[in-house]
Amino acid sequence: MREILHFVNGERVALTGQRRSDIFNPNTGQVQAQAALGTADDLGTAVAAARAAQPGWAATNPQKRARVLFNFKQLLEDNMDELAELLSSEHGKVVADSRGDVQRGLEVIEFACGIPHLLKGEYTENAGGGIDVYSMRQPLGVCAGITPFNFPAMIPMWMFGVAIACGNTFILKPSEKDPSVPVRLAELMMEAGAPAGVLNVVHGDKEVVDAILHHPDISAVSFVGSSDIAQYVYATGTANGKRVQAMGGAKNHGIILPDADMEQTVKDMVGAAYGSAGERCMALPVAVPVGKKTADTFVEMMTEEVGKLNIGVSTDPDAHYGPVVSAAHRQRIEQYIAMGVEEGASLLIDGRGMTLQGHEEGFFIGPSLFDNVKPDMQSYRDEIFGPVLQVVRAETAEEAIALPSNHQYGNGVAIFTRDGNAAREFARNVNVGMVGINVPIPVPVSYHTFGGWKRSAFGDINQHGPEGVRFWTKVKTVTQRWPSGSVSDQSFIIPTMQ
Repeated sequence: MREILHFVNGERVALTGQRRSDIFNPNTGQVQAQAALGTADDLGTAVAAARAAQPGWAATNPQKRARVLFNFKQLLEDNMDELAELLSSEHGKVVADSRGDVQRGLEVIEFACGIPHLLKGEYTENAGGGIDVYSMRQPLGVCAGITPFNFPAMIPMWMFGVAIACGNTFILKPSEKDPSVPVRLAELMMEAGAPAGVLNVVHGDKEVVDAILHHPDISAVSFVGSSDIAQYVYATGTANGKRVQAMGGAKNHGIILPDADMEQTVKDMVGAAYGSAGERCMALPVAVPVGKKTADTFVEMMTEEVGKLNIGVSTDPDAHYGPVVSAAHRQRIEQYIAMGVEEGASLLIDGRGMTLQGHEEGFFIGPSLFDNVKPDMQSYRDEIFGPVLQVVRAETAEEAIALPSNHQYGNGVAIFTRDGNAAREFARNVNVGMVGINVPIPVPVSYHTFGGWKRSAFGDINQHGPEGVRFWTKVKTVTQRWPSGSVSDQSFIIPTMQ
Protein backbone atom coordinates (compact mmCIF):
# COMPACT_ATOMS: atom_id res chain seq x y z
CA MET A 1 0.00 0.00 0.00
CA ARG A 2 1.23 3.48 -0.91
CA GLU A 3 2.46 5.42 2.11
CA ILE A 4 2.37 9.21 2.33
CA LEU A 5 5.32 10.36 4.41
CA HIS A 6 6.12 13.66 6.07
CA PHE A 7 8.35 16.21 4.31
CA VAL A 8 11.04 17.58 6.62
CA ASN A 9 14.32 19.33 5.87
CA GLY A 10 13.96 18.85 2.12
CA GLU A 11 12.99 15.18 1.90
CA ARG A 12 10.18 12.71 2.52
CA VAL A 13 10.72 10.99 5.86
CA ALA A 14 8.84 8.50 8.02
CA LEU A 15 9.89 10.00 11.40
CA THR A 16 8.95 8.11 14.57
CA GLY A 17 5.15 8.00 14.69
CA GLN A 18 3.74 4.49 14.26
CA ARG A 19 0.09 5.37 13.67
CA ARG A 20 -1.35 5.54 10.15
CA SER A 21 -4.46 7.16 8.69
CA ASP A 22 -6.37 5.61 5.77
CA ILE A 23 -6.63 7.75 2.65
CA PHE A 24 -9.76 6.90 0.65
CA ASN A 25 -10.65 7.35 -2.98
CA PRO A 26 -14.07 9.03 -2.56
CA ASN A 27 -15.15 7.83 -6.01
CA THR A 28 -14.82 4.16 -5.06
CA GLY A 29 -14.91 4.19 -1.27
CA GLN A 30 -11.72 2.14 -1.23
CA VAL A 31 -8.55 2.79 0.76
CA GLN A 32 -5.85 3.86 -1.69
CA ALA A 33 -3.02 4.90 0.66
CA GLN A 34 -2.02 5.52 4.24
CA ALA A 35 -0.55 8.67 5.75
CA ALA A 36 1.99 8.55 8.55
CA LEU A 37 0.62 10.39 11.59
CA GLY A 38 3.23 12.38 13.46
CA THR A 39 3.90 12.81 17.16
CA ALA A 40 4.97 15.78 19.26
CA ASP A 41 8.56 14.58 18.84
CA ASP A 42 8.11 14.50 15.06
CA LEU A 43 6.83 18.06 15.17
CA GLY A 44 9.91 18.95 17.20
CA THR A 45 12.13 17.50 14.47
CA ALA A 46 10.43 19.68 11.88
CA VAL A 47 10.71 22.75 14.09
CA ALA A 48 14.43 22.12 14.54
CA ALA A 49 14.89 21.97 10.76
CA ALA A 50 12.84 25.13 10.25
CA ARG A 51 14.66 26.94 13.04
CA ALA A 52 18.05 26.06 11.58
CA ALA A 53 17.04 27.29 8.12
CA GLN A 54 15.31 30.49 9.20
CA PRO A 55 18.24 32.89 9.87
CA GLY A 56 19.80 32.25 6.48
CA TRP A 57 16.47 32.51 4.69
CA ALA A 58 15.60 35.75 6.49
CA ALA A 59 19.02 37.15 5.54
CA THR A 60 18.37 36.37 1.87
CA ASN A 61 17.33 39.62 0.28
CA PRO A 62 13.63 39.90 -0.60
CA GLN A 63 14.28 40.02 -4.34
CA LYS A 64 16.04 36.65 -4.24
CA ARG A 65 13.19 35.21 -2.14
CA ALA A 66 10.78 36.55 -4.75
CA ARG A 67 12.73 34.76 -7.49
CA VAL A 68 12.23 31.46 -5.67
CA LEU A 69 8.51 32.17 -5.59
CA PHE A 70 8.56 33.05 -9.31
CA ASN A 71 10.16 29.65 -9.96
CA PHE A 72 7.57 27.98 -7.74
CA LYS A 73 4.76 29.69 -9.65
CA GLN A 74 6.16 28.36 -12.92
CA LEU A 75 6.42 24.85 -11.50
CA LEU A 76 2.80 25.03 -10.36
CA GLU A 77 1.73 25.91 -13.89
CA ASP A 78 3.94 23.19 -15.40
CA ASN A 79 2.53 20.56 -13.03
CA MET A 80 -1.09 21.75 -12.97
CA ASP A 81 -2.52 18.54 -14.47
CA GLU A 82 -0.66 16.31 -12.02
CA LEU A 83 -1.67 18.41 -9.01
CA ALA A 84 -5.33 18.65 -10.03
CA GLU A 85 -5.67 14.93 -10.69
CA LEU A 86 -3.90 14.03 -7.45
CA LEU A 87 -6.12 16.43 -5.53
CA SER A 88 -9.31 15.02 -7.06
CA SER A 89 -8.26 11.44 -6.33
CA GLU A 90 -8.20 12.13 -2.58
CA HIS A 91 -10.78 14.90 -2.15
CA GLY A 92 -13.38 13.89 -4.73
CA LYS A 93 -14.01 17.28 -6.34
CA VAL A 94 -14.08 17.27 -10.13
CA VAL A 95 -10.76 17.93 -11.86
CA ALA A 96 -11.87 21.31 -13.21
CA ASP A 97 -12.64 22.40 -9.64
CA SER A 98 -9.28 21.07 -8.47
CA ARG A 99 -7.59 23.21 -11.10
CA GLY A 100 -9.38 26.19 -9.61
CA ASP A 101 -8.15 25.12 -6.16
CA VAL A 102 -4.54 25.19 -7.36
CA GLN A 103 -5.04 28.37 -9.40
CA ARG A 104 -6.42 30.40 -6.48
CA GLY A 105 -3.42 29.37 -4.41
CA LEU A 106 -1.09 30.22 -7.28
CA GLU A 107 -2.55 33.73 -7.40
CA VAL A 108 -1.45 34.34 -3.80
CA ILE A 109 2.03 33.14 -4.80
CA GLU A 110 1.92 35.75 -7.59
CA PHE A 111 1.02 38.39 -5.02
CA ALA A 112 3.85 37.26 -2.75
CA CYS A 113 6.32 37.68 -5.61
CA GLY A 114 5.94 41.42 -4.98
CA ILE A 115 7.43 41.04 -1.49
CA PRO A 116 10.31 43.53 -2.05
CA HIS A 117 7.71 46.27 -2.36
CA LEU A 118 5.34 44.87 0.27
CA LEU A 119 8.04 44.84 2.96
CA LYS A 120 8.98 48.47 2.55
CA GLY A 121 8.69 50.45 5.78
CA GLU A 122 8.22 54.15 6.52
CA TYR A 123 10.80 56.93 6.82
CA THR A 124 10.63 60.41 8.32
CA GLU A 125 13.60 62.69 7.82
CA ASN A 126 14.41 65.26 10.51
CA ALA A 127 11.59 64.28 12.84
CA GLY A 128 13.53 66.23 15.46
CA GLY A 129 16.77 68.12 15.50
CA GLY A 130 19.03 65.90 13.40
CA ILE A 131 16.85 62.87 14.17
CA ASP A 132 15.39 60.52 11.54
CA VAL A 133 12.80 57.83 12.24
CA TYR A 134 12.18 54.75 10.13
CA SER A 135 10.46 51.39 10.42
CA MET A 136 11.17 47.97 9.00
CA ARG A 137 9.14 44.78 8.75
CA GLN A 138 10.96 41.66 9.91
CA PRO A 139 9.96 37.98 9.88
CA LEU A 140 8.60 36.31 12.98
CA GLY A 141 10.72 33.14 12.73
CA VAL A 142 9.24 29.65 12.57
CA CYS A 143 5.53 29.71 11.64
CA ALA A 144 2.87 27.04 11.17
CA GLY A 145 -0.36 26.42 9.29
CA ILE A 146 -3.17 23.95 10.01
CA THR A 147 -5.37 23.44 6.97
CA PRO A 148 -8.70 21.70 6.16
CA PHE A 149 -9.58 18.99 3.66
CA ASN A 150 -11.71 21.08 1.32
CA PHE A 151 -8.91 23.14 -0.29
CA PRO A 152 -5.70 21.10 0.09
CA ALA A 153 -3.76 23.27 -2.38
CA MET A 154 -5.25 26.77 -2.13
CA ILE A 155 -5.34 27.30 1.63
CA PRO A 156 -1.81 26.00 2.32
CA MET A 157 -0.50 28.37 -0.37
CA TRP A 158 -2.53 31.24 1.11
CA MET A 159 -0.55 30.65 4.29
CA PHE A 160 2.98 29.59 3.40
CA GLY A 161 3.26 31.71 0.25
CA VAL A 162 3.21 35.02 2.10
CA ALA A 163 4.90 33.67 5.24
CA ILE A 164 7.91 32.34 3.32
CA ALA A 165 8.15 35.45 1.16
CA CYS A 166 8.45 37.52 4.35
CA GLY A 167 11.50 35.49 5.46
CA ASN A 168 9.86 32.99 7.81
CA THR A 169 10.22 29.25 7.65
CA PHE A 170 7.08 27.16 7.76
CA ILE A 171 5.55 23.93 9.06
CA LEU A 172 2.31 22.80 7.44
CA LYS A 173 -0.09 20.38 9.12
CA PRO A 174 -2.56 19.48 6.33
CA SER A 175 -5.76 17.51 6.66
CA GLU A 176 -5.11 13.82 7.10
CA LYS A 177 -7.93 13.13 4.60
CA ASP A 178 -6.09 14.41 1.50
CA PRO A 179 -2.41 15.06 2.31
CA SER A 180 -0.63 14.18 -0.95
CA VAL A 181 -0.87 17.56 -2.67
CA PRO A 182 0.64 19.50 0.27
CA VAL A 183 3.68 17.19 0.21
CA ARG A 184 4.01 17.67 -3.52
CA LEU A 185 3.85 21.45 -3.07
CA ALA A 186 6.73 21.25 -0.59
CA GLU A 187 8.78 19.25 -3.08
CA LEU A 188 8.12 21.83 -5.78
CA MET A 189 9.17 24.62 -3.41
CA MET A 190 12.53 22.90 -2.93
CA GLU A 191 12.82 22.43 -6.70
CA ALA A 192 12.14 26.16 -7.07
CA GLY A 193 15.26 26.92 -5.03
CA ALA A 194 14.10 27.23 -1.43
CA PRO A 195 16.67 25.83 1.03
CA ALA A 196 15.89 22.64 2.93
CA GLY A 197 13.90 23.35 6.06
CA VAL A 198 12.09 26.42 4.68
CA LEU A 199 8.86 24.47 4.05
CA ASN A 200 8.06 21.31 5.99
CA VAL A 201 4.94 19.10 6.11
CA VAL A 202 4.01 17.04 9.17
CA HIS A 203 0.87 14.89 9.00
CA GLY A 204 -1.17 14.30 12.09
CA ASP A 205 -4.29 14.77 14.15
CA LYS A 206 -4.92 16.51 17.47
CA GLU A 207 -1.57 15.40 18.89
CA VAL A 208 0.34 17.38 16.26
CA VAL A 209 -2.07 20.32 16.45
CA ASP A 210 -1.52 20.58 20.21
CA ALA A 211 2.23 20.23 19.73
CA ILE A 212 2.14 23.18 17.32
CA LEU A 213 0.11 25.30 19.74
CA HIS A 214 2.48 24.61 22.64
CA HIS A 215 5.90 24.54 20.95
CA PRO A 216 7.91 27.51 22.23
CA ASP A 217 9.80 28.01 18.95
CA ILE A 218 6.68 28.49 16.80
CA SER A 219 5.85 32.19 16.67
CA ALA A 220 2.60 32.27 14.67
CA VAL A 221 -0.17 29.89 13.66
CA SER A 222 -2.77 30.16 10.90
CA PHE A 223 -5.77 27.83 11.01
CA VAL A 224 -8.80 27.09 8.82
CA GLY A 225 -11.49 24.64 9.93
CA SER A 226 -14.64 24.40 12.04
CA SER A 227 -15.50 27.24 14.43
CA ASP A 228 -15.27 25.20 17.62
CA ILE A 229 -11.76 24.06 16.77
CA ALA A 230 -10.85 27.54 15.49
CA GLN A 231 -11.83 28.99 18.86
CA TYR A 232 -9.75 26.32 20.63
CA VAL A 233 -6.74 26.98 18.39
CA TYR A 234 -7.00 30.73 18.95
CA ALA A 235 -7.39 30.47 22.73
CA THR A 236 -4.64 27.89 23.16
CA GLY A 237 -2.18 29.50 20.76
CA THR A 238 -2.53 33.00 22.16
CA ALA A 239 -2.29 31.67 25.71
CA ASN A 240 1.10 30.31 24.70
CA GLY A 241 2.24 33.67 23.37
CA LYS A 242 1.68 33.04 19.67
CA ARG A 243 0.14 35.24 17.05
CA VAL A 244 -2.93 33.36 15.78
CA GLN A 245 -5.47 33.76 12.99
CA ALA A 246 -8.17 31.08 13.07
CA MET A 247 -10.85 30.94 10.39
CA GLY A 248 -13.99 29.01 11.29
CA GLY A 249 -17.29 27.91 9.79
CA ALA A 250 -19.84 29.75 7.68
CA LYS A 251 -23.50 29.95 6.76
CA ASN A 252 -23.52 32.34 3.83
CA HIS A 253 -26.77 33.88 2.59
CA GLY A 254 -27.85 34.98 -0.87
CA ILE A 255 -30.38 37.84 -0.61
CA ILE A 256 -32.64 38.02 -3.68
CA LEU A 257 -34.49 41.30 -4.15
CA PRO A 258 -37.61 41.45 -6.36
CA ASP A 259 -35.76 43.36 -9.10
CA ALA A 260 -32.98 40.75 -9.46
CA ASP A 261 -32.24 39.15 -12.83
CA MET A 262 -33.83 35.88 -11.77
CA GLU A 263 -32.45 33.73 -14.58
CA GLN A 264 -28.89 34.81 -13.80
CA THR A 265 -29.48 34.58 -10.07
CA VAL A 266 -30.66 30.97 -10.32
CA LYS A 267 -27.63 30.06 -12.43
CA ASP A 268 -25.34 31.74 -9.89
CA MET A 269 -27.04 30.16 -6.90
CA VAL A 270 -27.02 26.62 -8.23
CA GLY A 271 -23.26 26.81 -8.80
CA ALA A 272 -22.57 28.49 -5.48
CA ALA A 273 -24.75 26.10 -3.48
CA TYR A 274 -23.84 22.79 -5.10
CA GLY A 275 -20.38 23.30 -6.62
CA SER A 276 -17.70 21.12 -5.02
CA ALA A 277 -20.60 19.27 -3.33
CA GLY A 278 -21.08 22.30 -1.07
CA GLU A 279 -17.75 21.66 0.67
CA ARG A 280 -16.71 25.33 0.61
CA CYS A 281 -16.70 27.86 3.43
CA MET A 282 -17.75 30.44 0.84
CA ALA A 283 -20.61 28.39 -0.61
CA LEU A 284 -24.13 29.90 -0.61
CA PRO A 285 -26.26 27.32 1.23
CA VAL A 286 -29.06 29.78 2.13
CA ALA A 287 -31.25 31.67 -0.35
CA VAL A 288 -33.39 34.52 0.99
CA PRO A 289 -35.90 35.70 -1.63
CA VAL A 290 -37.82 38.85 -0.66
CA GLY A 291 -41.59 38.71 -1.13
CA LYS A 292 -43.88 35.81 -2.01
CA LYS A 293 -43.75 36.35 -5.77
CA THR A 294 -39.93 36.42 -5.77
CA ALA A 295 -39.77 33.33 -3.58
CA ASP A 296 -42.28 31.32 -5.63
CA THR A 297 -40.49 32.17 -8.87
CA PHE A 298 -37.07 31.39 -7.43
CA VAL A 299 -38.14 28.04 -5.96
CA GLU A 300 -39.82 26.96 -9.19
CA MET A 301 -36.82 27.87 -11.33
CA MET A 302 -34.30 26.46 -8.86
CA THR A 303 -36.17 23.15 -8.62
CA GLU A 304 -35.93 22.81 -12.39
CA GLU A 305 -32.26 23.79 -12.46
CA VAL A 306 -31.24 21.42 -9.67
CA GLY A 307 -32.88 18.59 -11.59
CA LYS A 308 -30.36 19.15 -14.38
CA LEU A 309 -27.32 18.61 -12.18
CA ASN A 310 -25.02 15.77 -13.16
CA ILE A 311 -23.20 14.07 -10.29
CA GLY A 312 -20.31 11.89 -11.37
CA VAL A 313 -16.82 10.68 -10.62
CA SER A 314 -14.22 13.39 -10.21
CA THR A 315 -12.63 12.58 -13.58
CA ASP A 316 -15.91 13.00 -15.49
CA PRO A 317 -15.61 16.26 -17.48
CA ASP A 318 -19.41 16.53 -17.67
CA ALA A 319 -20.00 16.19 -13.92
CA HIS A 320 -21.07 19.30 -12.02
CA TYR A 321 -19.72 17.86 -8.78
CA GLY A 322 -18.30 14.61 -7.47
CA PRO A 323 -18.44 12.67 -4.20
CA VAL A 324 -17.93 14.17 -0.76
CA VAL A 325 -14.68 13.50 1.03
CA SER A 326 -15.67 10.60 3.31
CA ALA A 327 -18.45 8.22 4.29
CA ALA A 328 -18.66 9.90 7.70
CA HIS A 329 -19.15 13.31 6.11
CA ARG A 330 -21.86 11.97 3.81
CA GLN A 331 -23.65 10.52 6.84
CA ARG A 332 -23.41 13.87 8.63
CA ILE A 333 -25.00 15.68 5.67
CA GLU A 334 -27.81 13.12 5.48
CA GLN A 335 -28.47 13.56 9.20
CA TYR A 336 -28.92 17.30 8.66
CA ILE A 337 -31.37 16.62 5.84
CA ALA A 338 -33.36 14.38 8.17
CA MET A 339 -33.21 17.08 10.83
CA GLY A 340 -34.63 19.66 8.44
CA VAL A 341 -37.57 17.40 7.67
CA GLU A 342 -38.21 16.77 11.37
CA GLU A 343 -38.10 20.52 12.05
CA GLY A 344 -40.87 21.11 9.52
CA ALA A 345 -39.04 22.49 6.48
CA SER A 346 -40.35 21.45 3.05
CA LEU A 347 -37.94 19.03 1.37
CA LEU A 348 -38.51 19.57 -2.35
CA ILE A 349 -35.53 17.54 -3.57
CA ASP A 350 -33.98 14.76 -1.48
CA GLY A 351 -30.38 13.82 -2.29
CA ARG A 352 -30.10 11.00 0.21
CA GLY A 353 -29.50 7.45 -0.92
CA MET A 354 -27.93 8.33 -4.24
CA THR A 355 -25.61 5.77 -5.81
CA LEU A 356 -23.62 5.87 -9.00
CA GLN A 357 -23.64 2.81 -11.22
CA GLY A 358 -20.27 1.11 -11.10
CA HIS A 359 -19.29 3.17 -8.06
CA GLU A 360 -21.84 1.97 -5.52
CA GLU A 361 -19.35 2.26 -2.64
CA GLY A 362 -18.36 5.84 -3.50
CA PHE A 363 -19.27 8.73 -1.19
CA PHE A 364 -21.90 10.26 -3.45
CA ILE A 365 -24.88 12.31 -2.33
CA GLY A 366 -27.39 14.05 -4.55
CA PRO A 367 -28.45 17.70 -4.31
CA SER A 368 -31.12 18.59 -1.76
CA LEU A 369 -33.42 21.62 -1.78
CA PHE A 370 -35.47 22.88 1.17
CA ASP A 371 -38.19 25.54 1.18
CA ASN A 372 -39.90 27.25 4.12
CA VAL A 373 -36.86 27.02 6.39
CA LYS A 374 -37.20 29.08 9.57
CA PRO A 375 -34.43 30.96 11.40
CA ASP A 376 -35.06 29.08 14.65
CA MET A 377 -34.30 25.68 13.06
CA GLN A 378 -31.02 24.07 14.08
CA SER A 379 -30.46 22.89 10.52
CA TYR A 380 -30.42 26.59 9.56
CA ARG A 381 -28.22 27.72 12.44
CA ASP A 382 -25.56 25.05 11.83
CA GLU A 383 -23.12 24.72 8.95
CA ILE A 384 -24.06 21.63 6.89
CA PHE A 385 -21.11 21.76 4.46
CA GLY A 386 -22.78 19.69 1.77
CA PRO A 387 -24.94 19.97 -1.37
CA VAL A 388 -27.98 21.31 0.48
CA LEU A 389 -29.73 24.62 -0.32
CA GLN A 390 -32.16 26.07 2.21
CA VAL A 391 -34.71 28.71 1.19
CA VAL A 392 -35.68 31.14 3.97
CA ARG A 393 -38.50 33.43 2.80
CA ALA A 394 -38.50 37.09 3.89
CA GLU A 395 -41.32 39.60 3.61
CA THR A 396 -39.10 42.68 3.40
CA ALA A 397 -35.55 43.62 2.50
CA GLU A 398 -34.94 44.66 6.11
CA GLU A 399 -36.00 41.22 7.33
CA ALA A 400 -33.75 39.57 4.75
CA ILE A 401 -30.68 41.62 5.65
CA ALA A 402 -31.21 40.90 9.35
CA LEU A 403 -30.79 37.15 8.78
CA PRO A 404 -27.05 37.13 7.90
CA SER A 405 -26.41 40.04 10.25
CA ASN A 406 -27.83 38.15 13.23
CA HIS A 407 -26.44 34.71 12.37
CA GLN A 408 -23.61 33.31 14.48
CA TYR A 409 -21.42 33.09 11.37
CA GLY A 410 -20.32 36.08 9.35
CA ASN A 411 -18.05 34.81 6.60
CA GLY A 412 -19.68 35.80 3.30
CA VAL A 413 -22.96 37.13 1.94
CA ALA A 414 -24.32 38.09 -1.48
CA ILE A 415 -27.13 40.29 -2.73
CA PHE A 416 -28.79 40.01 -6.13
CA THR A 417 -30.39 43.22 -7.37
CA ARG A 418 -30.38 45.88 -10.10
CA ASP A 419 -30.71 48.66 -7.52
CA GLY A 420 -27.32 50.28 -6.98
CA ASN A 421 -28.37 52.24 -3.91
CA ALA A 422 -29.89 49.18 -2.25
CA ALA A 423 -26.71 47.23 -2.92
CA ARG A 424 -24.53 50.05 -1.58
CA GLU A 425 -26.54 50.32 1.63
CA PHE A 426 -26.52 46.54 2.01
CA ALA A 427 -22.73 46.36 1.66
CA ARG A 428 -22.31 49.13 4.20
CA ASN A 429 -24.70 47.80 6.84
CA VAL A 430 -24.66 44.00 6.72
CA ASN A 431 -22.76 42.44 9.65
CA VAL A 432 -20.62 40.10 7.55
CA GLY A 433 -16.95 40.19 6.59
CA MET A 434 -17.08 39.58 2.81
CA VAL A 435 -19.87 40.86 0.56
CA GLY A 436 -20.80 40.03 -3.02
CA ILE A 437 -23.01 42.27 -5.14
CA ASN A 438 -24.38 40.07 -7.93
CA VAL A 439 -21.32 37.90 -7.20
CA PRO A 440 -22.35 34.62 -5.54
CA ILE A 441 -18.97 33.59 -4.09
CA PRO A 442 -17.21 36.81 -3.02
CA VAL A 443 -13.73 35.39 -2.38
CA PRO A 444 -11.43 38.42 -2.68
CA VAL A 445 -8.59 38.44 -5.20
CA SER A 446 -5.15 37.73 -3.80
CA TYR A 447 -4.09 41.35 -3.37
CA HIS A 448 -7.08 42.06 -1.15
CA THR A 449 -7.72 40.19 2.09
CA PHE A 450 -9.85 37.19 3.08
CA GLY A 451 -11.61 37.00 6.45
CA GLY A 452 -15.01 36.73 8.06
CA TRP A 453 -16.59 38.13 11.22
CA LYS A 454 -18.17 36.72 14.37
CA ARG A 455 -17.66 32.95 14.77
CA SER A 456 -16.23 32.71 11.27
CA ALA A 457 -12.89 34.18 12.36
CA PHE A 458 -10.86 34.54 15.53
CA GLY A 459 -8.02 37.05 15.58
CA ASP A 460 -7.56 40.58 14.32
CA ILE A 461 -5.60 40.05 11.09
CA ASN A 462 -6.95 38.34 7.96
CA GLN A 463 -5.37 36.11 5.35
CA HIS A 464 -3.30 37.07 2.29
CA GLY A 465 -3.13 40.50 0.69
CA PRO A 466 -1.50 43.31 2.72
CA GLU A 467 -3.11 41.86 5.87
CA GLY A 468 -1.15 38.65 5.28
CA VAL A 469 2.12 40.58 5.21
CA ARG A 470 1.13 42.24 8.48
CA PHE A 471 0.33 38.90 10.08
CA TRP A 472 3.60 37.20 9.14
CA THR A 473 5.88 40.11 10.14
CA LYS A 474 6.63 42.35 13.10
CA VAL A 475 7.46 46.04 12.91
CA LYS A 476 10.68 47.48 14.27
CA THR A 477 10.96 51.26 14.53
CA VAL A 478 14.36 52.96 14.64
CA THR A 479 15.02 56.51 15.85
CA GLN A 480 18.53 57.62 14.86
CA ARG A 481 20.82 60.63 15.28
CA TRP A 482 24.36 61.08 14.03
CA PRO A 483 26.22 63.56 16.27
CA SER A 484 27.96 66.42 14.49
CA GLY A 485 30.76 66.59 17.03
CA SER A 486 29.35 68.67 19.90
CA VAL A 487 28.43 66.94 23.15
CA SER A 488 24.96 67.48 24.64
CA ASP A 489 24.27 67.69 28.34
CA GLN A 490 22.68 64.68 30.01
CA SER A 491 18.90 64.69 29.91
CA PHE A 492 16.65 62.85 32.34
CA ILE A 493 13.34 63.56 30.64
CA ILE A 494 11.69 61.54 27.89
CA PRO A 495 12.79 62.71 24.41
CA THR A 496 10.29 64.89 22.55
CA MET A 497 10.27 66.59 19.18
CA GLN A 498 10.22 70.14 20.58
